Amino acid sequence: MRADFASDPDTARGRLVPEEESTFRSCFQRDRDRIIHASAFRRLKHKTQVFVEHEGDYFRTRLTHSIEVAQVARTIAGALRLNGELTEAVALAHDLGHTPFGHTGEDALHALMQPYGGFDHNAQAIKIVTALERHYAEFNGLNLTWDTLEGIAKHNGPVTGDLPHALAEYNARHDLELHTHASAEAQVAALSDDIAYNNHDLHDGLRAGLFTEVEIADLPMVGAAYAEVDRLYPNTDSYRRRHEALRRVFGVMVGDVIETSANLLKESGATSPDDIRHLGRPVIRFSDPVWRDLREIRKFLFTRMYRAPSVMEQREKVTKVVEDLFPLFLSKSDLLPRHWADAVAAAQDEVTLARMVSDYIAGMTDRFALQEHARLFGRDLRDFR
Repeated sequence: MRADFASDPDTARGRLVPEEESTFRSCFQRDRDRIIHASAFRRLKHKTQVFVEHEGDYFRTRLTHSIEVAQVARTIAGALRLNGELTEAVALAHDLGHTPFGHTGEDALHALMQPYGGFDHNAQAIKIVTALERHYAEFNGLNLTWDTLEGIAKHNGPVTGDLPHALAEYNARHDLELHTHASAEAQVAALSDDIAYNNHDLHDGLRAGLFTEVEIADLPMVGAAYAEVDRLYPNTDSYRRRHEALRRVFGVMVGDVIETSANLLKESGATSPDDIRHLGRPVIRFSDPVWRDLREIRKFLFTRMYRAPSVMEQREKVTKVVEDLFPLFLSKSDLLPRHWADAVAAAQDEVTLARMVSDYIAGMTDRFALQEHARLFGRDLRDFR
């Protein structure tokens, strides 16, 4: 049985374009299913988190990450008696707006787009699900419910100040109440993102040889997890030892969010989703001790993984890919695929043109961006010096 403060599909705020309800699926189930079937969701298979797509088959991609986030989010939502379908929809959609090459690609595109309003991956996700996906006869985008769109837009908290262009443009048509917190379900999706990437970046960093198990043994939570595994399974092989230890770290994070959030929800006195939105503070959180531990882990990962020399070398190369492609397409739009070239040709001003080129590049996978760069400039990534 759901809690009173959980989102209810029967009282959802509806879609921008009204549709007849499904006989078999709730509105949030349909949102989730439309996200899974979206072209942008499939492209996440070849968009990376930290490593470039060709570097190894075992490293996480945006797709595997999104699936892991959704799994964590379902678990937490169930324990807190929230709506699992809405939680899962937001979790699966949260990375749709990312560029090729992870945050490196986003940083490069944001810098290039500075004269035209910048680039923001959360706002781009909204643009994808409200405009750029074009499969349905009656509307552009996926025509998701207000509740899901709100969660995508502000799962990390209220969005105030100068809004990214794509978000401001849609919000003018369909007010997402950006000044408030999102539903508890969207907040769960946000914390699940933190849990998933902290856990899998330790896995991927070890697999890549960027650090060793000895070096992470002093990290909070991690050392205790390894000690417990060694006590229970003293003769296990190194691969199983690593997996058993890191899944315990994973469990500590999930359990902490559930316990802490259950207490916060009870203390809030909330009896509706709108009560959650207007509390003025998040209700889905880590405890202070675990949050301090996570800051230590993230500090380690920043230094040893995200800024590792081998990773930084690749960052420089893929930044050059984006920096080359953007001005080329801006000046020679005939190089774009026909349907993109036609839309760009109809652009009335340089800002509109730049935003279309940005949309095109942001939608590229790592693989396609590298292939296009090699085709147009005659240089493979391995040729960069």
